[in-house]
Amino acid sequence: MLSRSSSEATEAVLQTFYDKLEDFSVAPLWTVQEDVLVNEPKSKAVPHLWRWSELRPQAMRAAELVGTADAERRVLMMLNPGLDGRIATTNSLFSGLQIVMPGETARAHRHTPAALRFMIDSKGGYTTVDGDKVPMLPGDLILTPNWNWHDHGNDTDSPMIWLDGLDIPLVRMLESVFFEPYPEDVQPITQATDFSFLKYGAGSLTPAWQTSDSTHSPLMHYPWDKTWEALQGLAPATEGSPFDGVVLEYINPTNGGPAFPTMGCHVQLLRPGESTKAHRHTSSTIYHSVEGSGHTIVDGQKLSWEPKDVFCVPGWTYHEHINASATEPAVLFSFTDAPVLQSLSLLREQAHPDGHQS
Repeated sequence: MLSRSSSEATEAVLQTFYDKLEDFSVAPLWTVQEDVLVNEPKSKAVPHLWRWSELRPQAMRAAELVGTADAERRVLMMLNPGLDGRIATTNSLFSGLQIVMPGETARAHRHTPAALRFMIDSKGGYTTVDGDKVPMLPGDLILTPNWNWHDHGNDTDSPMIWLDGLDIPLVRMLESVFFEPYPEDVQPITQATDFSFLKYGAGSLTPAWQTSDSTHSPLMHYPWDKTWEALQGLAPATEGSPFDGVVLEYINPTNGGPAFPTMGCHVQLLRPGESTKAHRHTSSTIYHSVEGSGHTIVDGQKLSWEPKDVFCVPGWTYHEHINASATEPAVLFSFTDAPVLQSLSLLREQAHPDGHQS
């Protein structure tokens, strides 16, 4: 009968052997296996909240001190305190606050990390994505797929501030970052204004003469008025998700998939006084409070948010949302790395056994 073997080697003999292995650039797996093959994941990222009331003054100060000719992008990075200075908000997602002042442009470039912009504060302005001039109004979601030329311009008399979301940590981990500046500061506009919305913005209606096998959404602009209309129309007619309230996904209109192969985008409405149940999933999420106030309990920690605040929920961490108002709805925008995990058969979800956290 076969059985497990044992050894009488002393610790000193083993250590000598392990030291010798370093000469061959190898190491024993059995000494670290418990650190690698864990019972369940535990993210090094921690729950954290960034307050708009604190960040906006810093963005305005950055605009005074640093011009768009001095910085490729004037962005305040939201760095997770648990990730030891990594350029990351969660393990695989990055978020930042970008500001463009009146009369300024942020020059054209392209890169392999995909990017999204959720508008926080503006009276207008635009992003040009591969020749398509896309307007940027509060609440609008603008996509910049990887390797698409893009530049930003503020032709208004007020600052433009938006939330940037990128998959930079993931792409850097895969050692696949490429960057290229455009030959000129601004790329030419080659299409009708907001052309992707004209083409794909009708939702259930798309051009019959053209198909797309792109892995990212061909729709670059999801206007807030359409999003808000959808939320308001649906909220009275459904209970929604027990974990997220009335939650909608910004989809690729050609195939119903996520906005990007690496990032999915959602918006959710919490009715007055609504409290969701707690759950967790292997995907991590970055949230932005569009309107309303409340709090999210993440791994037992209470994060109280107000309009325009940003907070993150690391992967496999229990979380639940509470709308603190008895009379007004609360709306959260979020983006997540769920599409990556889904494509690798690594996306798992679990409800809290008690429904709520202590």
